[in-house]
Amino acid sequence: MLRRTTRHEVTLWSVMTHKPANATVSVYQDHRVLASMPLSAGHWYRIGEHAWIVLHHLRAVQGYPMDTPLTYDIQIDHRGLAETMPDILYANEHAPHFTIPSNAHYIAHGSCRHPHHRCDDALVTLDQQLADTTVDQWPNMLIMSGDQIYADDVATPMLQRIRALIHILGLKNEHFEAAPITNCRALDTHPDSYMGRDQLLPKQSAEKGRWWERLSGQPLPIFTSKTVSNHLISFAEHIAMYLMVWSPTPWTLTDTATSRPPAGLTQDQHTVYQQQTHTLAEFRAGLVQVQRLFAHLPTYMIFDDHDITDDWNITVGWEQAAYFNPFARRIIGNGLMAYWLCQGWGNAPDNFDKAFLTVAKQSAYKPIHVDDGQIDAQTTAHQAMVELCLRFEHWHYTVPTTPHVVVLDTRTRRWRSESRMNKPSGLMDWEALMDFQHDLLRHDSAIIVSAAPMFGVKFIEVLQRIAIWLGIPTVVDAENWMAHPGSANTLLSIFRHQRTPTNYVILSGDVHYSFAYDIRTRFRANSPHLWQITASGFKNRFPEPLLAVCEWCDRLLFHPYSPLNWLTKRKRMHIARRDPDTPGPKRLVNASAVGLVRLHDDGSPNAVTLLKANGDRVCFPDKSSSHSTVSHPSSFDSL
Repeated sequence: MLRRTTRHEVTLWSVMTHKPANATVSVYQDHRVLASMPLSAGHWYRIGEHAWIVLHHLRAVQGYPMDTPLTYDIQIDHRGLAETMPDILYANEHAPHFTIPSNAHYIAHGSCRHPHHRCDDALVTLDQQLADTTVDQWPNMLIMSGDQIYADDVATPMLQRIRALIHILGLKNEHFEAAPITNCRALDTHPDSYMGRDQLLPKQSAEKGRWWERLSGQPLPIFTSKTVSNHLISFAEHIAMYLMVWSPTPWTLTDTATSRPPAGLTQDQHTVYQQQTHTLAEFRAGLVQVQRLFAHLPTYMIFDDHDITDDWNITVGWEQAAYFNPFARRIIGNGLMAYWLCQGWGNAPDNFDKAFLTVAKQSAYKPIHVDDGQIDAQTTAHQAMVELCLRFEHWHYTVPTTPHVVVLDTRTRRWRSESRMNKPSGLMDWEALMDFQHDLLRHDSAIIVSAAPMFGVKFIEVLQRIAIWLGIPTVVDAENWMAHPGSANTLLSIFRHQRTPTNYVILSGDVHYSFAYDIRTRFRANSPHLWQITASGFKNRFPEPLLAVCEWCDRLLFHPYSPLNWLTKRKRMHIARRDPDTPGPKRLVNASAVGLVRLHDDGSPNAVTLLKANGDRVCFPDKSSSHSTVSHPSSFDSL
């Protein structure tokens, strides 16, 4: 997988099943070597008896050529990728091509890739677009803004393959304390391993719940997802899930081991199993193309809740219940460890210093002969890595291009509510927001990546506020930027600050529908220009007709002249909703798709498009006559 590419670095992420003795990784311009290193000199992390994750970080002191087609190759025993992995090449390629942009003028983005959701995978369609065009017409980068996996919603056939892959690759076993299972391998035979993990996951006392829950006296689940029956638990399961959603090879390896359903399923569960098997077969068919896409486009990622668990860090009460329970803490930490290895490390390798990598290396897989001392040492090392990931505060990062790309961590540095334990936290605390503002200084334009939209659909946010008032924020995922006064007001102040950029493009996902807003600041002569472009999901959709009802209510209650707009925190902002070029009055597009954004030299949008999984395109045209001209205030929704 091609990851971070800048003027002085090219980063490649790969998985190896053995350590080759004679191998090199190189970057070329035409046939001239620009950088090369032995494969053994990369950063290796052993995840199992037959599996290593490798990060190849090739630096060029003099710098790589910008805006010029380059290639890379991995030579093993004098055999390059054209021989060892021909499926990752486009027609007439001898090695994967890519470019390092000086200006990020064409961005592909999106989120929410749910393997067994009943819709097509838009990343397959994006790969086909690359296959049909030349490298100079490709997006400069692919930004994936959350939910790359669904650790809390795993199909039973997928979990079967995950368990099989753990054995085939000999992935790291893991020993648990204060848990209903002793180690990862115990999940193979436990009666609740399939469709029953809600019985295994940790619980809290009913005294922590709402009044009607306290009356029941029954322990309450800490993990609040509605689909926890196959929730991932161990580090090995999280790693195997990443491999399953990014590559076709693990599916081939596990075909024989998963030829029949697991024992003990009810008739209804067996019916669902067959449906999921059919949907996953379609998902699998596209993985050859998805792997090829990742081999060519520089790819940047950030987590959202489903990469760990639904409602991750939603409230202070949730955090206290989760992090004071050793088993829950371990499960969350396992998800973060897997995120670091598969996503975070490649985003910004320099964020992880020698001390971090030393702890990581100590936690890697080591062959264990039956020895209690060895098991205890590995358990201690693994727990140390879990704790390091839980404490780490630099998951956010930037990409030094023009416009400046700033990717936000909206999950681990939250502005916790001081009034109620079950009131949602702000998505970023004051210190994190100050770091964000610092990243924006001295730049004329910026691309901001936020997993959740900064400016959402007002009626849906009202529903979330009602759920907060009722004390049930997890029922409707009541997380939005405007839900917490501190984070909302600080964020709006940053946008209004005189020293921050003139043009902002906000890329977001999460919500499972797509839309675009043009935003200006009220009561300021030289307003910064903001555009929010939401694309979600790659393979997910919002349930209908619920979305259509919500949109109709939003148009009725929050039209441009509605006095309800002045009751919101965004009353200082003018927001114009861009109409998609689709029939009818809908402004929310409910389809699996990839967002495509073309930018002018000043960082403002030139074209905002959705590439739907079926190949159709939806455009969100600019309402103004010129990209640099502010529309008349009467055309704005005052949200």
